[in-house]
Amino acid sequence: MKCKSTIRAYIKEAVAIDKAGLKVELKKTDDYKIPAEFQSVLNDMPELQTAFKALTPGRQRGYLLFFSAPKKVKTRELRIEKFLQKILDGKGLDY
Repeated sequence: MKCKSTIRAYIKEAVAIDKAGLKVELKKTDDYKIPAEFQSVLNDMPELQTAFKALTPGRQRGYLLFFSAPKKVKTRELRIEKFLQKILDGKGLDY
């Protein structure tokens, strides 16, 4: 029965937050750092830059996070190379 009281507490907290009008500040896509390897490819391929800018903000963030995650430069370069065509096709990581 502890589960029900916990759920009720969460619901009451959510209602209080909603009534207070509090909002979550989300980061803009421009706030994310573009990996240097990806930036150099964008500079070399204007069509890729156009295609990347045409993606939804969520897809742009997904790619930026995915490309910047590896510690090794070679891994970042391989990821970028592998997903270039998907970006040009206007698709996200999971399509």
